[in-house]
Amino acid sequence: MDEELLTIGAFAARARLSAKALRLYDRLGLLVPAHVDAASGYRYYRASQTERARLVALLRQLGMPLTRVAEVVEADGAEAADRLAAYWAEVETRVAGQRTLAEYLRGRLSGRSSEMYGRFEVDTVDVPEQVVISETRHTLADELPAWIGASLTRLEAASGACGGVTGAPFVVYHAEVSMESDGPAESCVPVADEAAARAWAEARGRAWETKVRVEPARRLAYTRITKAQVAHPQILAAFEAVEQWIAEQGLELAGPCREVYFADWEASGPDDAVCDVAFPVR
Repeated sequence: MDEELLTIGAFAARARLSAKALRLYDRLGLLVPAHVDAASGYRYYRASQTERARLVALLRQLGMPLTRVAEVVEADGAEAADRLAAYWAEVETRVAGQRTLAEYLRGRLSGRSSEMYGRFEVDTVDVPEQVVISETRHTLADELPAWIGASLTRLEAASGACGGVTGAPFVVYHAEVSMESDGPAESCVPVADEAAARAWAEARGRAWETKVRVEPARRLAYTRITKAQVAHPQILAAFEAVEQWIAEQGLELAGPCREVYFADWEASGPDDAVCDVAFPVR
């Protein structure tokens, strides 16, 4: 047995891992010893396990969570490569967003805020009273885009039972949504028939936190942004530009901020206007 198996110390040296890491990977089922002595509890590994051990170590150097590491090492060749590619695409997307955020923050810290805000034209519009069907959810910033798309799709599908859509869908932020604050946010679709909408909502019960309410007539201060500008943190600059304009005009905030989506998201290109960033004012 001594000729066929390696002690944890010898295997750790060969795999270029610590014994502590090997014990962790054993507990997680990532790299199980070939033999564990029943009396002493000593772990022994086969030399053929070295490749798997080194693969785990290399994946960890990419910052890959252990749960994702397990998915990769348990998959076969092509599938494992695809899982790694999917993970790395997520990393690059996250880093690109962080790079953009860092540049945005550099602008703020260097006093170039007015230059950034100057890119947004702000105006006001009067919106009449509307009956809306809505979903409310506590969500962090990284989950927000997917939830907005899914919730508006559900509400627009339900609008047929409520007399049909009568206006642009919008999302209201009742409190801050960030990586530390979870709102809540409320997706809303204006509909024609309040009675039918209430009957629909009652039949749904508390599914998806659905409700029907009357959105009062409002004056909105808004700026129109492109699909590319909807991404974080560009959209933060749009919100701040509107807030600055409101203060300069001597107006008062009269409700929570919102995003009004008036274009077909899927059919729109990066430079197409798709959304109004708005604040109710008086």
